[in-house]
Amino acid sequence: MPSLPVIPLVDVREGGSLRHARDSQAQARGLRDACLAWFPAAARPLLPLFDAVARRWLMRSQSPYVGEVRAIAALLGFPGIWFLNGSYQWSCTALAREEGGAPWLARTLDWPFPGLGRFVELARMQGPAGEFVSVTWPGYVGVLTGCAPGRFAAAINQAPMRRRTHGRLLRVYDLAANAVATLLHSRAIPPDQLLRRVFETADSYTAARHTLETTPVARPVIYTLAGCHAGERCVIERTENDFKTRLDDHGAANDWLDSVPRWEGRIGASKVLISTFEEAAEASRARREGLAGWQGSFARNSFDWVVPPVLNPYTRIAVEMCPARGVLRAIGYELAPDEDRARPATRPCELILSPVAA
Repeated sequence: MPSLPVIPLVDVREGGSLRHARDSQAQARGLRDACLAWFPAAARPLLPLFDAVARRWLMRSQSPYVGEVRAIAALLGFPGIWFLNGSYQWSCTALAREEGGAPWLARTLDWPFPGLGRFVELARMQGPAGEFVSVTWPGYVGVLTGCAPGRFAAAINQAPMRRRTHGRLLRVYDLAANAVATLLHSRAIPPDQLLRRVFETADSYTAARHTLETTPVARPVIYTLAGCHAGERCVIERTENDFKTRLDDHGAANDWLDSVPRWEGRIGASKVLISTFEEAAEASRARREGLAGWQGSFARNSFDWVVPPVLNPYTRIAVEMCPARGVLRAIGYELAPDEDRARPATRPCELILSPVAA
């Protein structure tokens, strides 16, 4: 893919997310403008209001990174930074699998916003427990996908939606009701910011798993975690205060493995008003089983697994990680006009770091 750009690697071990935003101000504005284009024209002037709501919520949360978000918003000087750090990816697919005794974690990140595939960057960061690499964007302080060589790799999937109603036309009401409940009542740390804290402070797979299982979170979430030794793989299904850890099925999409009444698998943004409960559950099941059933090797066949149904119109990033070998590969995707699935927006890149924690 010679005409496509390469995903940048930025070294922000000194300075962290604030330095990342300072060094990539043009990219941060480009990302903001590209994402904003997804919204209806009438909604775009409301971005400062969205920012204010997200700011109020984050400042009342137990996030240790509020100061960073505030500093980044002041540095960049345009609205959208608080909203970016208060939003949540739409849907994703993940799988932890062992090859030759070494766990691998593969995932796609699906979000309707355009630009996320074009502006993705690899940020080399560090905390008290050692170095890690976050697949991220300038201006964003959480971690959705990351690898700590010699320790673990992890990814976030959005959990199913809590439903108060059953009708498809009332799905928008439930989306709004859940958002209002989170904004008014939740004071816990956002799940993506908890994952960053884990990368900074957990010195092992075991420590990471314990923190992800037991720390209260602001929203339901699904974590997929892979360590460096045989057997170190799990999927952690979280509600705000409870967890269920799966040790025998290591695939995840956007529904609980065992469906629960009043919880509905996430669906594409374009199908919010037309999909039934059953169709939403099937969409997650098809993506999870499609990736789990792939017969290739992550070590040898990079990104051959990114095909429908895993690949869809909202796919923005695909990542393969092996913390035991210090390997992280990534590729960005965008939706082409008049097409029904995303296509590569960057060349595949590979980063190899020494698998030794600091």
